[in-house]
Amino acid sequence: MTANTDLLKKIERSLHDALLMGEAKNSPPTLQKAIQHAVFPGGARIRPQLCLAVASACGNDDANLSKAAATAIELLHCASLVHDDLPCFDNAATRRGLPSVHAQYGERIAVLTGDALIVMAFQFLASSGTRSPLRLAPLIKTIAASVGAPHGIVAGQAWECESKVVLKQYQKEKTGALFEAATAAGAQAAGADAATWRPLGEWLGEAYQVADDIRDVLADQKLLGKPIGQDIAHDRPSSAKDLGLVGAVQHFDELVFKAIHSIPACKGEKILRALVAKEANRLIPEAWFADTERPLHHFAAV
Repeated sequence: MTANTDLLKKIERSLHDALLMGEAKNSPPTLQKAIQHAVFPGGARIRPQLCLAVASACGNDDANLSKAAATAIELLHCASLVHDDLPCFDNAATRRGLPSVHAQYGERIAVLTGDALIVMAFQFLASSGTRSPLRLAPLIKTIAASVGAPHGIVAGQAWECESKVVLKQYQKEKTGALFEAATAAGAQAAGADAATWRPLGEWLGEAYQVADDIRDVLADQKLLGKPIGQDIAHDRPSSAKDLGLVGAVQHFDELVFKAIHSIPACKGEKILRALVAKEANRLIPEAWFADTERPLHHFAAV
């Protein structure tokens, strides 16, 4: 069993533990089913992996707190997807190859599911700070800022309701903010300096949004597990639209390169570099460009 498999199993177990906090025999059964549907089966779980990898690189002397921070971040990500799929936004019928929460359980339950996951994230985090209570408040502040206003996921989603949007700001808030929180929170959970690790999340988060724009044009719906062509359909800001596909791919490579080289010297440096490079290749596979003269990702051998 690889270290990556062990890490993913740890994340899945922690997510199950967190969801138990929202279950009871006399609570609304449809809501409980919808919450499970929103979280399992998951995607790549890259945000919690990143959080735990940074915590490990910083010593990870409070494993419960770092695990709770990683779990909270993934729950918030899942909540954002539930809301993003709603009819008032993307009106997406599928997510991760399955019916979206609103398609399966209805719009009202979907709204409540997203709300419940947001609350559950902070409830689970707060319950895990007994060993290092002085670290808990900064952690909550970091994670909350990444999902709220004025510069978190909520703000990023709100830019889609405006007539004029700055693409970089939109990408930073809708996607980058939670990645930045993942790296910063991993450091904070281990008692390390968050500022040292924010650049990794910032660059990688922006790369993720650029990749999402590219995949919305190039990828197959079965591969993504969700509808494609959403940026054009909803007239949303997009790197592929602004830079063209070739320019967007080049920009993606540059961002990943910057992310990898922002990783500070530490005992987990090689593992983190490999994690970022592997994820980048998963997002934009070289096979998509096999019939072109485009060179290999220039970060692949880092």
